[in-house]
Amino acid sequence: MAPRIHPTAIVDPEARLAADVSVGPYSVIGPGVEIGEATRIGPHVMIGEYTRIGKRNVIFQFCSIGGAPQDKKYAGEPTRLEIGDDNTIREFCTLNRGTTQDAGVTRIGSHNWIMAYVHLAHDCQVGSHTIFANNAQLAGHVHVGDHAILGGFTVVHQFCRIGAHSITAMGTILLQDLPPYVMASGNTAEPHGINAEGLKRRGHSAESISAVKRAYKTLYKSGLSFDDARARIAAESAILPVLLPLAEFLATPGRGIIR
Repeated sequence: MAPRIHPTAIVDPEARLAADVSVGPYSVIGPGVEIGEATRIGPHVMIGEYTRIGKRNVIFQFCSIGGAPQDKKYAGEPTRLEIGDDNTIREFCTLNRGTTQDAGVTRIGSHNWIMAYVHLAHDCQVGSHTIFANNAQLAGHVHVGDHAILGGFTVVHQFCRIGAHSITAMGTILLQDLPPYVMASGNTAEPHGINAEGLKRRGHSAESISAVKRAYKTLYKSGLSFDDARARIAAESAILPVLLPLAEFLATPGRGIIR
């Protein structure tokens, strides 16, 4: 069984496509590209060199996947983009390769839902089960945890971290790190409680959600200094595993958290 490649598509001879991949009209696939089983590439899609795409992904029309990074220091080095399995990437998305100033690879996990006009810049590291609503934009070197949700027109400054299970409202501007579980909105972003509904939908118990709410109050409402709040949450995480992602996030240096 050969890949189903439309006659108008251009596939470089050095690209490797699984037997049941489909490629739509006028799409262009560059050298060194690898595409896994049952992935569907729509019409007018550009997939740049050294891009690896896993299984059962669906990439809609007019996307630019694995293009060169938008970084003036980039000098044509063979950097990469790696995409996992079961992702949906809607129209007009741009996902760029990494740079040698970082790990040299932009990574997207699995089971992500990426809506139209989303931009994921060079060296971003995106987990799994995330949702990017229309026009969400990540600058370079941004890290996004599993199950995070970015509302439409969310804009994220370079080198920011977005914690697991967090959520932003439409039009949020993130200039600092967003801790796990926290809801944020505004320009610039401010915290507004925890993503309790999201945790409930993912099967977290009422006790676990209550523990996260208490940790949020410790961090934002107790009047403690950041260091003291971080130490208290770290101590509580030893007996409450649901707090481990938050404790580890706060212990890792970054751009400072939203306040």
